[in-house]
Amino acid sequence: MDRKRAFTQLITTLLYNANLKGFVEGRIYQGTSKNICVPGLNCYSCPGAIASCPIGSLQAVVNNPRYKFSFYVVGLLALFGVILGRFICGWLCPFGWFQDLLNKLPSRKLEWTKRLRNLRFLKYIILALFVLILPTFFVSSPTFCQYICPAGTLGASFPLLATNAPLRALIGLNFYWKLFLLIIITVLSIVIYRPFCYGVCPLGAIYSVFNKISFYQLRVNKEKCISCQKCLKVCKFNIYAAYDCQSLECIRCGSCVSSCPTEALSMGFRNKAKDENKKLTK
Repeated sequence: MDRKRAFTQLITTLLYNANLKGFVEGRIYQGTSKNICVPGLNCYSCPGAIASCPIGSLQAVVNNPRYKFSFYVVGLLALFGVILGRFICGWLCPFGWFQDLLNKLPSRKLEWTKRLRNLRFLKYIILALFVLILPTFFVSSPTFCQYICPAGTLGASFPLLATNAPLRALIGLNFYWKLFLLIIITVLSIVIYRPFCYGVCPLGAIYSVFNKISFYQLRVNKEKCISCQKCLKVCKFNIYAAYDCQSLECIRCGSCVSSCPTEALSMGFRNKAKDENKKLTK
């Protein structure tokens, strides 16, 4: 499952950033496909990006006085969420893959203990404050992208600065602040699994709302479950899948499914397989 997911993440990243000549030329692609949002977090300003980031697009609309509500972006986010939920975080997000790769580096690992798990609420605060409230009412700029997003620093700032000398002359305090945040996220990702996804990412906060109702689900057959807790032991978010398979933090990585000795856990679309949870609650 890990190899399949890593391959999917690689292909997804390449598809999101198919304008490879942009990295050489140091130019942002501005074709018509930029009117479309990809499901994962991938910066609009990345030279290779052929489409837009949904969080960046959401901010761009809410801070524009011509629009009262972004039906297109919100509708697209809802569509992605209803179909896949946080499967997008686990399989279709380039910055999530970046954190996965960092976490594979040898080091002493930390776990998401009960005390640390309280950080999961931070991403909802960031979503409300930096994506919705500040851009709408107080500042006319995409505040999350401008002051927080490490994916933008990694995917956009570095390639553009490397190929544009005039831009390097304009480097200011804000760049160093975001570089500092990226370094923090990078170091933390080595020792603890996906700190940005768990505690910061507003896109993850949006998709988590759909985790319980999305068409793509993690399911458990209680009749097969022997309570061995192997699913809990392999889950890097410390989720006991056999008893909380619809957790808001579950990114559907599939590690629990692969580890289950009785095949009590499964993942798939509701219209393709019987939902064991509903069966057992009747």
